[in-house]
Amino acid sequence: MAEEVKTYRSSTGVDEFYYAEIDESSENVTNGIIERIQFLQNITVDMPQSAVRAFGDNVTAELAVSSGNITVTSGFHTLPGADKKRLLGLETSNGLTAHGSEDTPPYVACVFAKTYEDGSKEWVGLTKGIFLRPSINGQTKQTETTFSTEEISAEFMDRKVDGFEQEKSVIFGKDAKGETTNRDALFQAVFGKPYPSTTTTTTTTTSA
Repeated sequence: MAEEVKTYRSSTGVDEFYYAEIDESSENVTNGIIERIQFLQNITVDMPQSAVRAFGDNVTAELAVSSGNITVTSGFHTLPGADKKRLLGLETSNGLTAHGSEDTPPYVACVFAKTYEDGSKEWVGLTKGIFLRPSINGQTKQTETTFSTEEISAEFMDRKVDGFEQEKSVIFGKDAKGETTNRDALFQAVFGKPYPSTTTTTTTTTSA
């Protein structure tokens, strides 16, 4: 195997946020199609770790690593209502959508890309987690128009992923400009489906 070449470029953007529901009732990894939420503005994957010390004879006898919960916080230009319903497991009735204490968000897998100025992309896959309902915010319109943003958080856990001996929660793969080998492998690992090469656009027309 060729040695990986070191690069020192820093990412300058984020793009292509996808999610799909986990299918735990069959051998399929995910259920249904892979959905994209456009206009991702920022995302943070927090993977805390701490060192645990064992003591003896007044010194440290041994060290071990304790891993905390993996938390993802993402900000979008806006979150479409259809995606909120799916991610949060919301109930609708007669055109109304409601939050309640009995809401059960589904397990989902997610993928997004960190972009670089040289055209390369680093893909990040999150294998299994649930999204938590966001705060509802509003602000008066002032002299200058200001666009609001929507932030949503999630927590992720380990899951069995083909190709790895142990269960994993976050997977990375980077492609040079024009290449898609690692992207395609990551989508298969995280979603069990290929990268969605086509995008369906819904157009609404009104009659005069």
